[in-house]
Amino acid sequence: METKPMNPSLGLADIPSGYLNIMGYVDKSEVNGPGCRAVVWVQGCNRECSGCFNPDSWAFEINDLVAIDTLAESILRNPHNTGVTFSGGEPFWQAPALTILAKKLKAAGLNIMSFTGFTLQQLQSNSAPPGAKELLAELDILIDGPYVKSLAINSPDSPVSSSNQRVNIFNPEFADKITWASDQIEVHILKDGNRIVTGYQGLLELS
Repeated sequence: METKPMNPSLGLADIPSGYLNIMGYVDKSEVNGPGCRAVVWVQGCNRECSGCFNPDSWAFEINDLVAIDTLAESILRNPHNTGVTFSGGEPFWQAPALTILAKKLKAAGLNIMSFTGFTLQQLQSNSAPPGAKELLAELDILIDGPYVKSLAINSPDSPVSSSNQRVNIFNPEFADKITWASDQIEVHILKDGNRIVTGYQGLLELS
């Protein structure tokens, strides 16, 4: 059986400048932040959280290389989108490229949200992944902390999936907009036939 690399350094070096290595992308979601949003799932995460919706996003191997400019154009093509959410995988392992993408989208009027398995304090520390502070500066909302199955919150009123996670609001405009349903999921079928499950387990109590 082939062992897929779980060390970030094994896969990140293979990503060309100006590109992102993604697991998938959808141009419309209503369970990944306020309003109608595009969602980008990056490839690569070394946490292997039990209960993760998308374990196919863990391996640090080239999956789908997409040019940042091409992805920005795709996101902006949907006039209903008010923002974009970065998920994964672990977005902050590709922070420099996501920062470039975020700047392009913010210039066009979209808001930016990201999930991360790191804590905010870790991302602000000297041991953070390269480019973490620059990406933080572009975010309006950050959901931080790994998903911990034993701390799962089965409530439709919670915007996070486990009690260790926190909603960090960097843009005060969103202080009263953290109201998306936490008991809904979406299933997206990608162009290659793979499936992405996204949203929150909430009252569904999925295994």
